Amino acid sequence: MKNFLCGIILISVLFSCKGYKRESMGKTVSLSDKTPVSASIDDNKIVASDELNHEFDILLPRSYRSYDGKNEVDFLNEKWIELYQENEEYYLGKANYDIVKGFDDCSGDSLKIICPQKKVLVFMDYQQLKFGKIESLRIKKRTIWPGEKMTLMFNSLKYDLYAEGKVVSESKRLDEDEKEEKYMVVENYKLYLTTGNTVRQLVVAADFSDADASVEVLFVGDIDGDGKLDFVFGSNRNYEEERVLLFLSSKAEKGEAVKKVSEIAVQFDC
Repeated sequence: MKNFLCGIILISVLFSCKGYKRESMGKTVSLSDKTPVSASIDDNKIVASDELNHEFDILLPRSYRSYDGKNEVDFLNEKWIELYQENEEYYLGKANYDIVKGFDDCSGDSLKIICPQKKVLVFMDYQQLKFGKIESLRIKKRTIWPGEKMTLMFNSLKYDLYAEGKVVSESKRLDEDEKEEKYMVVENYKLYLTTGNTVRQLVVAADFSDADASVEVLFVGDIDGDGKLDFVFGSNRNYEEERVLLFLSSKAEKGEAVKKVSEIAVQFDC
């Protein structure tokens, strides 16, 4: 009940922001079930996304708790760049937002909420990016379950995202659009990426033992303008966390397709 009441309070504060909803736009990709993909590299030699790698800060359009008078939102300024959606396309532009103050009964401290003027997916403290429309792909299905593969084509290069893991149980539930979807409890979940000229790369490792833990493909497109795909993944580890991982191809090292350049994990436990 306490978590429920906390959620009601948080929602009432968030309603002061302009509403937005993440949607998938752009070109089409395909996902096929139970498609095995060969691999030649030992997982122990691959660096997972959970390991520390943070080249610049990112923020999400949501609420943040203050602790001892300090808040992550204070780092956001007009020099940051926002990745936003408009008219079924994605763009990069100057961060345009309002900050609304509130109070969090769970933490017993103040809140600051980032309220974007547009449908922002993520704010980035990375001034090297160029403003304007960017190429992106439409994502039909956000979660890739063990045994499934998502195939992407971009600038004549094939990308395969595929998942492995031990399925403990499988059930049905409603998504945010009230459509029925399958859900699995998975142990040792791993999401891999391969391209035509790179080895198998482990990009996300997770455990779905929590009923609301998940790994989702939030965005696929060319953020850094190098003609190759970049990725934004959601990887919540429990129902009281929102966690986002950002991968850029321009930062990839030898043998990699992408490199994780930043992540953010926001806790809202009570």
